[in-house]
Amino acid sequence: MRSKLLAAPVIGLGLFSLTPSDCRAFGDVKGPVLTGQAAFTSYKKEAPGVARKITVADLPAPYKTKSAGNAPTVVARPKDAWPKTVPGFKVDLYANGLDEPRAIRTAPNGDFFLAESHSGEIKIFRGISSDGKPQQTSTYATDLHEPFGIAFYPPGKNPQWLYIGNTDSVVRFPYKNGDLKASGKPETLVSGIPTGGHSTRDVTFSQDGTKMFVAVGSGSNVDDPDTHKREFRRANILEYTPEGKFVKVYGAGIRNPVGIAIQPETGQLWCSVNERDELGDNLVPDYITHVQEGGFYGWPWYYMGDHQDPRHEGKHPELKQKVIVPDVLLQPHNASLEITFYEGNQFPKDYKGDIFAAEHGSWNKAERAGYEVIRVPIKDGKATGEYEDFVTGFVTADGQVWGRPVGVTVAPDGSLLVSDDGSKSIWRVSYTGK
Repeated sequence: MRSKLLAAPVIGLGLFSLTPSDCRAFGDVKGPVLTGQAAFTSYKKEAPGVARKITVADLPAPYKTKSAGNAPTVVARPKDAWPKTVPGFKVDLYANGLDEPRAIRTAPNGDFFLAESHSGEIKIFRGISSDGKPQQTSTYATDLHEPFGIAFYPPGKNPQWLYIGNTDSVVRFPYKNGDLKASGKPETLVSGIPTGGHSTRDVTFSQDGTKMFVAVGSGSNVDDPDTHKREFRRANILEYTPEGKFVKVYGAGIRNPVGIAIQPETGQLWCSVNERDELGDNLVPDYITHVQEGGFYGWPWYYMGDHQDPRHEGKHPELKQKVIVPDVLLQPHNASLEITFYEGNQFPKDYKGDIFAAEHGSWNKAERAGYEVIRVPIKDGKATGEYEDFVTGFVTADGQVWGRPVGVTVAPDGSLLVSDDGSKSIWRVSYTGK
């Protein structure tokens, strides 16, 4: 089995030069922090250990650059290509030859549940052998409809149900720890979720088990819900009872909240969001944020606070001062997907409680960005506003994409598993201390 460490200091990589005004130390991340215009990046400048902080003040005007059409064509992983991570960590290949590995979640008993959206299946991977591979694999369920979200209910060590977010519904299976096959047919709890456009439907529960959150992305880039009926109850995080009864729109104006998770320390709901396209290379930032109950995040009329989308000029002035600025602004068009809070004990203590997020990479930027796993520092329950490149290397020097991270989860031993639907693999990131 092969693994690789990034041993060279970031500044010595020859990717860019830093001035004192470009960077500063922060939190427990030891590398430089790029701020201002230096914080915007592409795959050429992404490198493990580099941190960035983008603020609202850094945003360009709409249409400062032309809208790019730069969709990746995924190629086979070159023989010399391997994910890179920060010194002291290594990356190993846990599983490969998969269909379309998307969201991945760790069950209370330590099994890894993986959604394969294209085939409509949920797979299970059990254990980590001495050579770093699964000790056992199984197909838990088939004939699902673009499954993505996976959640165990009730929260805690002994769930009774496995919930799956299909693109058009939320279903559940009877479940007990250790099940490798579904013991019955799925029960549909929520039906009629609109389809088309963004298809992922993540699912999670409040810590007390009384609320079920379902993320439903928009059906378009910036269609006005006032005039487009297909956007009804989309671009929202919806609250249901665990039995599937609709309660309310919990968070609104969130274009595509792909990944949602509950912060263990506070019980707060967080999400990872794909923002809108076609305003230029560096608009609009994707983001990770806690979700304020009843909060409005702007889509489609506004973005990043009171910035009005020029395609909806003059619409809804009463909402201008109500738009919440997200906690962490990420690279525009990097397609931020699943998130997880690190509660393991293998990584250094500085990582405890931090967010890891998969950045899938998108099409609307002249030079690719994303295609990495990032770390978002959390201090006293709140994001610091910065994020750090943690695993990179999924794009070749000439811009060929061979890997696209989708899901992240923490294994019982404290390592991090990353699903990748580009190379159709699951990668394992572990701490060596070397």
